[in-house]
Amino acid sequence: MKNDQIKILLVDDEPDILEVIGYNLSQEGYKIHKAFDGKEAIKVAKKTIPHLIIIDIMMPNMDGIETCELLRENKKLENTIIVFLTARNEEYSYIAGFNAGADDYITKPIKPKILSSKVKGLLRRIQNKNNTESILTFGDLVINVNEHKIILDGEEIFLPKKEFELLCLLTSDTTRVFKRQEIIDSVWGSDVLVTTRTIDVHIRLLRKKIGKKYFKTIKGVGYKFTT
Repeated sequence: MKNDQIKILLVDDEPDILEVIGYNLSQEGYKIHKAFDGKEAIKVAKKTIPHLIIIDIMMPNMDGIETCELLRENKKLENTIIVFLTARNEEYSYIAGFNAGADDYITKPIKPKILSSKVKGLLRRIQNKNNTESILTFGDLVINVNEHKIILDGEEIFLPKKEFELLCLLTSDTTRVFKRQEIIDSVWGSDVLVTTRTIDVHIRLLRKKIGKKYFKTIKGVGYKFTT
């Protein structure tokens, strides 16, 4: 998919931030849409169905967390990548965002080149989408890779895209340990700035939603999926 076919919705109550980010991303050829608060963002998203939404957490009337939750309720937006733009870097803020359905975080302040690299990494899976259906079964856990579905004990559970991609990576070879840098390169991309803490947060969320028994930590190395 060419850049001029990719729609990005920017949501922030600060016009200057929208202007700077919008300008830099438009220079890359992306089609930019803007909203100044959560309510407007929902309206614009329903109308445009963007590929990527970058949304500020701290906004008046409706914050980014609530906006993200409402966006995720819309089936037409289930494949949209949602990223929080925030100056907050506390771990509880990360967890709240991921639980709301966000795929990643971009921390303020951010340099234009880093922003561009981050967006390219986030959009890579759209440009390299694989349509081959694959269903993986591990006891009471069933993973439908093509349909982005997880069935656990007969019930469907929701995973944000990054958690789903991390799960798919770990289950792609249950005989080996995936090193931290390999996980970053495979799930987030080598040109995207991601810390090892981000991996730890995602693993913690997967353990909570799917079960601790499936995820083994290899101290100083990485993670392994166990059956």
